[in-house]
Amino acid sequence: MRVDLFDFDLPQDRIALRPARPRDSARLLLVDGADISDHQVLDLPSLLRSGDVLVFNDTKVIPAQLEGSRGDATIGATLHKRQGPREWQAFLRNAKRARVGDSIDFGADVHASVVEKAEDGSALLHFHGEEPVEVMLERAGRMPLPPYIASKRPADAEDRSDYQTMFAREEGAVAAPTAALHFTPRLLEALERQGIGRETLTLHVGAGTFLPVKAEDTTAHKMHAEWGRIDEATAERLNAVRASGGRLIAVGTTSLRLLESAARDDGRIRPFEGDTAIFITPGYRFKAIDGLITNFHLPRSTLFMLVSALMGLDVMKSAYAHAIEAGYRFYSYGDASLLLPRRGG
Repeated sequence: MRVDLFDFDLPQDRIALRPARPRDSARLLLVDGADISDHQVLDLPSLLRSGDVLVFNDTKVIPAQLEGSRGDATIGATLHKRQGPREWQAFLRNAKRARVGDSIDFGADVHASVVEKAEDGSALLHFHGEEPVEVMLERAGRMPLPPYIASKRPADAEDRSDYQTMFAREEGAVAAPTAALHFTPRLLEALERQGIGRETLTLHVGAGTFLPVKAEDTTAHKMHAEWGRIDEATAERLNAVRASGGRLIAVGTTSLRLLESAARDDGRIRPFEGDTAIFITPGYRFKAIDGLITNFHLPRSTLFMLVSALMGLDVMKSAYAHAIEAGYRFYSYGDASLLLPRRGG
């Protein structure tokens, strides 16, 4: 499909620079089939059914942005995928000044060498020393805010907690699964009282999620791989939910992409551990999920393509036009939507 079909005009003042406080007070747009209505995230218990299960991503964001130097050149690095105990693939700023074999000094006694460069402009970095790389990043790194926020303000101490979900447990993401940022203990308690369950899986979100689609057609776009895991016990419980008539509602496009990667054609979810580079565009037949909670996405992005595949492009363009007109806040720190597709359509 032509990428320009997924374009729309978004006023810059709709981009949220801070999350709602409290988190569950964010607005929620319900798109039920083609019907659109306005709510709050706190309304979720009344918008879902007893027996439904929400599927969260328990990945934890690491301080994956580094500022360093090689000689008199300033080099920026955003780690996006672990390749070994001491190796990370990273997008480099001023990459031409960092050649294979060069050592970059990131300060705080953190150094890494450029092992190789890839065709996509990224580089494989090897971190020196015996100390765990995660410990080094805590000392020298910054939280990797999305570019559409970072271009408007620097990351600060508040982002250390704001850009982390309450489910964060497995370290390795360089971007938050932001739909889950809206959840709080009181909201989970309210969902439990309504008989709505929850499960977790792990997908380490990479910085590739923010890369623009530069191709003119979706068939020419290459997704970056991300590592994920669904254990056998979780897969069995998820399959039992659907077998009993409950719905699986993915919380975030990351959970959705991993569930779909793990699903067989008959919809049964298998245990999964490894990389996925699944790219979902209109025409895709969803196998594992019955709905999605997600934030509002960039024009021409792979994530807007995904929600258009789930709900239909015309429906999502109407929903986004309503959200913009009604003052919803967009992107990682913005408001949320609950997307429930009509089955059989």
